[in-house]
Amino acid sequence: MVYQADNSRYDTMKYNRSGRSGLQLPAISLGLWHNFGGVDTYENVRSLLRGAFDLGITHFDLANNYGPPPGSAEEMFGRMLKTDFAPYRDEMIISSKAGYTMWPGPYGDWGSRKYLIASLEQSLKRMGLEYVDIFYSHRPDPNTPLEETMGALDSIVRQGKALYVGISNYNAEQTEEAVKILNRLGTPLVIHQPSYSMLNRWIEDGLQDVLQENGVGSIAFCPLAQGLLTNKYINGIPTDSRAAKTASFLSKDQVTEDVVNRVKKLNEIAVERGQNIAQMALAWVLRGGRVTSALIGASRVSQIEENVAALKNLSFSEEELNRIEYILKS
Repeated sequence: MVYQADNSRYDTMKYNRSGRSGLQLPAISLGLWHNFGGVDTYENVRSLLRGAFDLGITHFDLANNYGPPPGSAEEMFGRMLKTDFAPYRDEMIISSKAGYTMWPGPYGDWGSRKYLIASLEQSLKRMGLEYVDIFYSHRPDPNTPLEETMGALDSIVRQGKALYVGISNYNAEQTEEAVKILNRLGTPLVIHQPSYSMLNRWIEDGLQDVLQENGVGSIAFCPLAQGLLTNKYINGIPTDSRAAKTASFLSKDQVTEDVVNRVKKLNEIAVERGQNIAQMALAWVLRGGRVTSALIGASRVSQIEENVAALKNLSFSEEELNRIEYILKS
């Protein structure tokens, strides 16, 4: 059966402008870091992507190494573009990145001009696209001049292979320098993708100020702290959870008694707000308009629906913020 997107998909989603650019992103975006690779079933991938788009999620975030195996998430998404999403390409923001190991040798990693341009060429082929909407330098390269890395991003835009450029995992000082270089080149930095959550607040120590002062948007990855800011771990570690798996970015020793106790207390506030802890955590990341979009992951459509429902209540009273702050800092 031919896929037809839900006609009401734009009715309730909130869209935010990325910095001072013309780019608008949904407040909730979908990341294809986990559950969209070659080890996953295409039918589930298809249901997740369809479900997200039907809810007004127009931004799909990928990277060259997403899978596993690396590259397979882009291949999966490319298949979806052919079978379902082709009529809707111009309604979508599709992003990819390069910066982590992708192939052997000195040209398959980090931030050289050689690697970034070659990697994007491969990503475009995997997805069957002529261009991506956003292309990121996935991490700063300590051994390549920042001028070279930013120059490669500028070239990519001028070649028509990306509409906007971004950076990820850059600190405040690196970001400020990247902004200056790209402004000189005439390809402004539009977005930064940092990790950010109630349990990981490093961007508040300078980076957010740099972004705001320079008109750069931000999209927070891991806003639910790899699932810690959900109800999943309140009563222990489920056998099917990320923390229970050996090959995971969340280990058992991160699910400490202190963290669980904080989450329980935060959940009490969430319930008072008519939300669950995950929904409140997403609303908290988006508070005050300093973050353009929260980047979620999902393994089930119901998770996407639940997370998007966070947008029904994005406001916090001063009392709520003070209580949350006390819990997080105690």
